[in-house]
Amino acid sequence: MGDVKTMKRAIVSGVKTMSLVDCKIPEPVDDWVLVKVRAIPLCTDYKGWEAGTGYSGHEAAGEVVAVGPYSTKVSAGDRVVVMPGAPCGKCELCVRGEYIHCQDWLDCHHYTGLEQGEDTHVQYLLKQDWVLARIPDGVPYERASLACCGLGPTFGALERLGAGAFDVVLVTGAGPVGLGGIINAKFRGCRVISVDRIRYRMELAAQLGADLVLDAGDPGLNDKILRYTKNKGVDIALETSGSNGGARIGLNAARRHGQMAFIGENGKIEVHVSDDLIRKGLRVYGQWHYNINGIPKIMEVVKNSPALDKLITHQFPMTRINEAMELCASHQCGKVIVDPFS
Repeated sequence: MGDVKTMKRAIVSGVKTMSLVDCKIPEPVDDWVLVKVRAIPLCTDYKGWEAGTGYSGHEAAGEVVAVGPYSTKVSAGDRVVVMPGAPCGKCELCVRGEYIHCQDWLDCHHYTGLEQGEDTHVQYLLKQDWVLARIPDGVPYERASLACCGLGPTFGALERLGAGAFDVVLVTGAGPVGLGGIINAKFRGCRVISVDRIRYRMELAAQLGADLVLDAGDPGLNDKILRYTKNKGVDIALETSGSNGGARIGLNAARRHGQMAFIGENGKIEVHVSDDLIRKGLRVYGQWHYNINGIPKIMEVVKNSPALDKLITHQFPMTRINEAMELCASHQCGKVIVDPFS
């Protein structure tokens, strides 16, 4: 880093407005290490941009440039993907690798000195060494960064549900998370049905390998799913749209003794306990991210999926982050990546 002591950080400064501000570069402490950020994937950040409130970013990939005195997991020079959040690392859930569900999240401000210490729309960030995933040799930062939310939530769901080559997987919603679900399911040999109503994303779903792409507004949608599955229904439904309509499509399409994972954020849906759950014997899960012990497997997808580069549809310098947010809000994109140093 030389004599550089400050960095650029993108903050939400108003409705549909982000600004670049100067702030200090945090110093490593305990087992927290300093990462020079090389790629920032955008996720649901645009919602805070639209509202003019909220944090700024939870995904990143970069290079470790300095380590804390108690760091043992990584070294300076390591290329890493930054997992979201600040879990305690000590509770039962963290020890089992389910860090995303930690109930004792750490106060990032205490370690970083920054008001929003876990933001990733920055040039440098601090992160505990044990929630950094090493990037395989030869894999670009942009592609590796998809091991966060681009692939992570649906990877975790398919691992949990034991998806395999005999399964038909329905993915409702073809935003970046749902598109990542198509990639994950195809990598496992599954047949995939993708449902959305935005033409751009329907076409992208087909390019990524979806075997059947359906319009969410098609009145014959349920019949088409049943015909494709020989009147059985889908083995696994992944709800990534965060919409009540997407949830209903998944619940209707899941077969008896099938499985469904809710991945898209949603406040409230209507579930008919008898018909949707009991009569079907449906197993339903809430899925946020993936067990940290799954990093070697997800890196196999990152390295070897032939479709992965197509998921990244746009890249922007951080100086044009408002344009990037506007594009994300338009839904006319796949995964958008921001470069904090251009």
